[in-house]
Amino acid sequence: MKELRNICLLLAAMATVVFFSCSNDDIDLPDIQTPTTYNFTRNGQTTVSFIGQMERIQMATELINAMLDFDNATAVSLLEMYRNETEAGGDANPFSTEELNASTRSVKSKVAASRDFFSTNTAEGSVIKADFERWINEQVTEVFSNENTLAEAGTAGQIADGSSTRYVNANGLELNQVVNKGLIGALMLDQIVNNYLSPAVLDEGDNRANNDSDVLETGQNYTTMEHKWDEAYGYLFAAASNIANPIASIGANDSFLGKYVIRVESDPDFSGVAAELFSAFSLGRAAIVAKNYTIRDTQADLIKTRLSEVMAIRSIYYLQQGKLSLELRDPDYGAAFHDLSEGFGFIYGLRFTRRFENNEPYFSKAEVDGFLNDLMGGTNGLWDVTPATLDAISEAIAAKFNFTVAVAGS
Repeated sequence: MKELRNICLLLAAMATVVFFSCSNDDIDLPDIQTPTTYNFTRNGQTTVSFIGQMERIQMATELINAMLDFDNATAVSLLEMYRNETEAGGDANPFSTEELNASTRSVKSKVAASRDFFSTNTAEGSVIKADFERWINEQVTEVFSNENTLAEAGTAGQIADGSSTRYVNANGLELNQVVNKGLIGALMLDQIVNNYLSPAVLDEGDNRANNDSDVLETGQNYTTMEHKWDEAYGYLFAAASNIANPIASIGANDSFLGKYVIRVESDPDFSGVAAELFSAFSLGRAAIVAKNYTIRDTQADLIKTRLSEVMAIRSIYYLQQGKLSLELRDPDYGAAFHDLSEGFGFIYGLRFTRRFENNEPYFSKAEVDGFLNDLMGGTNGLWDVTPATLDAISEAIAAKFNFTVAVAGS
């Protein structure tokens, strides 16, 4: 499957994604070399900034951790972490650092908030935002209150997963995993591929003319177009210890998109995806500096395709791993439900994938809802799901891409 890593996205008019044996090296790139680091300067000072993305990743990380803080977290405090607005009777400083508590940013404000998918579809965006609030509330009202109860079909509580203890709702879902993996799609992926890398955002208003003339944002050292591209980069790489050369540390301090790009990278069938994404971001940013928008858009298309693949691969992977645990002579429900809860979150995120050749996701809302209903449709949710159902969902996801269930699920 090494050829999967080499794709020519210049044939953008095609209706489906087809993998070709070509790469950035095959494209005529006059006067632009792919930078080896994400380091761009003007007058000796950096032009790269993605503070907002870094803060939201940190906020989301604290929220996910707090969802297992049975002794201290409350529905009010958890929702405050998600909304970052003082609740009645709540803590106006829910985070562990002064910087985050002083921030006016929030996780919720950027969930399902992309220009291309949700600016004229605010009703669905509101439903998606509310989904996360519902899962957060349910973690407290159903799971926290059953911390010391042994989980069984129809009853929330704890369940063993090897040496680990998992905490699930009455349908077997680990809601902290659902929120964690759900944000990868609804926040990180949506903002990257449907917002910041969208021509509607990059070229909004006078952005292209201002970039051509090096007109900077007021009080800043970057053009608006440069900054929008950097913000997309931040949602993938901001948590790396070396943000200019992040591959060695991507995922180490990140529970979100960066972590799972590296998980896909670790599969020999998909090795090279992390470096390819970094190169595409770096070359696209260099193209903005060089005012070459054809190359910029080609790299944006590659990023959209690769990140959409990551979501599909991890969806299939977790479904198949959950299936293996259910097929044991003595089913390991703890391991299965952990994997399937992660799979639920990644499947939820398929709604935010992006075909490079049009303004559509790989999967419609109806398709994603259908997958989730099939996964959870029994009376007791995951307690009732069958290996055959997991295979059927996996096959339907893989059918949109050029890899098999066997390859993605191993």
